[in-house]
Amino acid sequence: MPDPTPAAQALRPPSIDSLLRAEAGQALVAVHGHAATVAALRAAVAVRRARGASDATSLLADAAARLDARAAPMLKRVFNLTGTVLHTNLGRAILSEAAIGHASMAMREACNLEFDIGGGGRGERDTLVEQLLAELTGAEAATVVNNNAAAVLLMLAALAEGREIVVSRGELVEIGGAFRIPDVMRAAQARLVEVGTTNRTHARDYARAIGTGTAALMKVHASNYRVVGFTSSVSEAEVARIAHGAGLPLLVDLGAGSLVDLRSHGLPHEPVVREIIAAGADLVTFSGDKLLGGPQAGIIVGRRDLVELLRRHPLKRALRVSKIILAALEGTLLAYRRPDRLARELPTLRWLTRPRDEIRAQAQALVPRVAAALGDGWSVTTADVASQVGSGSLPGEAVPSVALAIAPGSGSAAALDRLVAGLRAAPVPVIGRVADDRLLLDLRCLTDADGLVAQFARLEIAP
Repeated sequence: MPDPTPAAQALRPPSIDSLLRAEAGQALVAVHGHAATVAALRAAVAVRRARGASDATSLLADAAARLDARAAPMLKRVFNLTGTVLHTNLGRAILSEAAIGHASMAMREACNLEFDIGGGGRGERDTLVEQLLAELTGAEAATVVNNNAAAVLLMLAALAEGREIVVSRGELVEIGGAFRIPDVMRAAQARLVEVGTTNRTHARDYARAIGTGTAALMKVHASNYRVVGFTSSVSEAEVARIAHGAGLPLLVDLGAGSLVDLRSHGLPHEPVVREIIAAGADLVTFSGDKLLGGPQAGIIVGRRDLVELLRRHPLKRALRVSKIILAALEGTLLAYRRPDRLARELPTLRWLTRPRDEIRAQAQALVPRVAAALGDGWSVTTADVASQVGSGSLPGEAVPSVALAIAPGSGSAAALDRLVAGLRAAPVPVIGRVADDRLLLDLRCLTDADGLVAQFARLEIAP
């Protein structure tokens, strides 16, 4: 066959081998490896061949962009400016520096996860936090699984498989992710016995429901909703009296749970685990990553004999937590031994108690900086808003806050949509909420004002 014409040679892209030998190609191999770099170069060549000739520089740049995108993690930092402090979709509680440091140690080093340093033999991982949890809650014993739904599942499976659990109809809650108490009971092979009505349950309803097949009475804290008006419920202490009179345990699912009385920090009251134990509950379950301010975990505290039953159940191993979670949980719990410093050490409590005047001052300082970054055609002001705790904690309770309110001067909904999308696509995505034709960025949880302004500076959004 005749040699290709000079014009045909000009259209032919450089060979993969020549691209790999180039300085930029060698740099890509050093970072991403040979196989991944070859695959990216081949993909770049295949796409660009259809568009005509491509030089080595553009092909290497295309391959670099592909490799960078491939190497970028899906989980990334965001600015949570939604006004929801414990935002389920944005990771819930931010850990304290002590918890982060302790978890980092567990990731970097060998540790006594299941080793008894004193005795020199095999240990039990629960003991790492059991003493702390007992001290902070007044319970005899404690165990930890991977979330509160798992804690409820384990508790019911271990104590009520094939038997009945009595629950008020008004407490058959559904929380985020379609977690429903009746569904968990079925999964644990326990039989639900509903008593009372949606809005009113009396002590006699529990007493009448007890039979030979009853395993326990159960109370479920309605953490993500409230029934108001013509209502009646039975206290934990009264249900405990009824249960114990029949030789049965009282199980309590607190959901969020709290280890301290939030009223001491100027917040509304939420059931405190110690109060529920003192009222007579035999087992209490609650979350580690909500009001407690720690990592995702399901914590079970209560009578030692019942906790031991849970530990021996086959589900316990399937639901156990890793050394990283245990280390982060221990680091969090240790802060509760210093109650006078708790609001400074735990980000969740620090943000929930942050003074509105402090947030307003931050917002006023940011207005001219954000306005300058956006340019003409945008209105940037401050607005009084209400934050919420989130994750089913303190439902209906608003925490006064201040937001940046951003709107296009033209009032264009399309321009506002472009701004919202552009901020989500920023190097550090900015997540707020849209209301009244404005983007509201609630600053209650903002700790990096300069970083926020930098995201606006990278935008190219027309008003």
